[in-house]
Amino acid sequence: MSRSVIPALWSDVTADWMTAAIASTNPGAEVSDVELLLVDDGTSRRARFGLHYAAGSGPETVFVKGEADAHRTVHARNGNLFNEADLYASGVTLPVDHPRAYHVVIDRPGLDYIIVMEDLDRRGADPRDATRPLTVAQVANGVRGLARLHRRYWGFSRTTHPTLAWVQTWEPTEGFQVGLRRRVPTGLERAGDTLPAGVAALDGDQVVDQWVRFVSTLRTAPVTLLHGDAHIGNTYVLPDDDVGFLDWAVVRRGNWSQDVGYFAIGALTDDDRRRALPDLVDEYLAALTVPPDGRPAREDAWRRVRASAAYGLAIWLSTLGTDGWQPHEVSLALAQRYATAFVELDALGALEELERD
Repeated sequence: MSRSVIPALWSDVTADWMTAAIASTNPGAEVSDVELLLVDDGTSRRARFGLHYAAGSGPETVFVKGEADAHRTVHARNGNLFNEADLYASGVTLPVDHPRAYHVVIDRPGLDYIIVMEDLDRRGADPRDATRPLTVAQVANGVRGLARLHRRYWGFSRTTHPTLAWVQTWEPTEGFQVGLRRRVPTGLERAGDTLPAGVAALDGDQVVDQWVRFVSTLRTAPVTLLHGDAHIGNTYVLPDDDVGFLDWAVVRRGNWSQDVGYFAIGALTDDDRRRALPDLVDEYLAALTVPPDGRPAREDAWRRVRASAAYGLAIWLSTLGTDGWQPHEVSLALAQRYATAFVELDALGALEELERD
């Protein structure tokens, strides 16, 4: 099988195909046998393979990711379909822990891609979701990692980083809104009386309207390269408590606050968020070594992080309103977490302040 062909089925992955993929970064490696160890298809199709070598050397196992048939049109409409593949194919440095990519194939006419990447199990990575929140110390490591990423690309544009010219600036596009407005009402119904009164009183359009307001603030300087989807389900914890980030499909150009607020609020219990969120904003700012004239002021940084609860609220009520995207217990836990923060942090008040400025 040619290296440029995207396998339709995981059983189509041959030793020759994997040899071509691994040899991209491990010259001389010749794979003699591939063993399908795990299939974990969901919002994307994913599999783990064991590799045996006739010559040279390479990873003993790899994780392979492609686009799921059921979701490709939604991801294309949202502008997210090829982002992760394009990012890895670009070869740019991402100074936050993430899986190493060995090979990328992109089929734009076919709305498909495949990425052969590092199997994080080999480094003892512990993937997390909303049912297993991070500690405050772990979130502090994560925000410091995001600060390293953001300062590397602080103020980036097509001119400063032409290899990233394809990265979209955050916009509340119709492609995003159509799905949110369809699914948030179902999410609200499913969450029912588990949401605080200040959120339960809103209808679906009102929730999405606040999402639109927040995303509209992300076009304002200072802008940087954002992970864009840094919720806890796209994180993993390493044995030293460092935090890495998976799934870069929503990578965007925009204001730093979307990454930091979305990550920290969703990764902590409510009690830990109440106690530690202001200090975590300070941790981020301390790690963000950028020129003083572009550095966020502490008051504005706190206001933006407060407002970011509007983003997570709409996204996870929408996800709760779907079937087959995420387990309902995960979506409900995150919807409740962002809803509580939305009220307690007065996200609406923060949005009004940002809009006045």
